[in-house]
Amino acid sequence: MPEYLRRRINLFSTILSDEMALYIKTRKFHCNIPNESIINLHKLFQSQYTNFAETIDSVTEQINKFNGKTIGTMREFTHLPRLKNSPNKYLSQKEMIKELLGDHEWMIKQFGKDVEECGDENKTGDTTELLTGVIQQHKTTALIFRRYLK
Repeated sequence: MPEYLRRRINLFSTILSDEMALYIKTRKFHCNIPNESIINLHKLFQSQYTNFAETIDSVTEQINKFNGKTIGTMREFTHLPRLKNSPNKYLSQKEMIKELLGDHEWMIKQFGKDVEECGDENKTGDTTELLTGVIQQHKTTALIFRRYLK
């Protein structure tokens, strides 16, 4: 296997872990929404983690296109993400939204760097197109969270 494909598989495994970390955090917040607006946030978080599931599937398909093996155990997912987690932390509604907004903004920035890293070796454009779509989803979600904070 060419070295550039190995690097691409490793990068997408890390991206997959980042997406899984945010998916799990969003589900955690979904399950621990404070009473002040349970209905609105419950629906918002549910729609987001549903979207994450689709993104995660797209990333795993990309790894398969590179003839790589997709990670899938909790141990693998906990060792690769760059996104910071906050175990044993239970937040207020506003704090949840601020933290998730920060996470989405971090992913926008980090995945933008990942697109640049892939650009030189990306002959087909699939990788850049997929990451650009994922970045756009995070931008849309960040916009929604910013509106909640107004």
